[in-house]
Amino acid sequence: MLLLAIDTATDGVAVAVHDGDRVLASARAGDARHHNEVLVPTVAAVLEEAGRARTEVTDVAVGVGPGPYTGLRVGLATARTLALAWGARVHGVCSLDAIAAQAVAEGLRGEFLVATDARRREVHTARYVATGEAGDTRVTRTAGPDVVAPADVVPDVPVVGTGTRLHPGALGPARAPFDVDGGALARLVVDALAGRGGWELLAPEPLYLRRPDAVEPGTRKRVTA
Repeated sequence: MLLLAIDTATDGVAVAVHDGDRVLASARAGDARHHNEVLVPTVAAVLEEAGRARTEVTDVAVGVGPGPYTGLRVGLATARTLALAWGARVHGVCSLDAIAAQAVAEGLRGEFLVATDARRREVHTARYVATGEAGDTRVTRTAGPDVVAPADVVPDVPVVGTGTRLHPGALGPARAPFDVDGGALARLVVDALAGRGGWELLAPEPLYLRRPDAVEPGTRKRVTA
């Protein structure tokens, strides 16, 4: 296996390469306005750092959100295009799950929340419970993902993610991990394919939690003389 992991659901892009045993290379680059410009060069740089060729890639994993519309579409379109060109399998992952996986890898256990920036003074949230010890941990998403106002979140358990940095009054003190880490995303997919960890893989389709702003126009108003 050679897995390329991509996520553009948060600010910047996260990319990693995993050979089925370990993360060979990973990087974060760019910001919320430059996903399209930095993603492909970052993929090339990470493959070069790993010392592997694109023709060796057997699987592509991509974060499906929730996240901002434009950035999310960049990652999904790139992942599906690369998988098609390289003859690789493509797997979707809830981006909040990837943050949860990183939090668990850093030692968080029990119940916790992930909260990320949803813009419009709202946050994307999901609730998890992690049980077991390092190397034998199972994580279950028990609620979400949802998009809510920070004031509507009940922080009765630890909260991680960028939401804590943006809304400390409602969510508690800033607590890492904040954004998706490519290596954590890659490890999640490897574990899921092996039946470990309790993770769920998804179709590579965008996970939107808001209705689109663009709507079909209604009937025209009658014009009077």
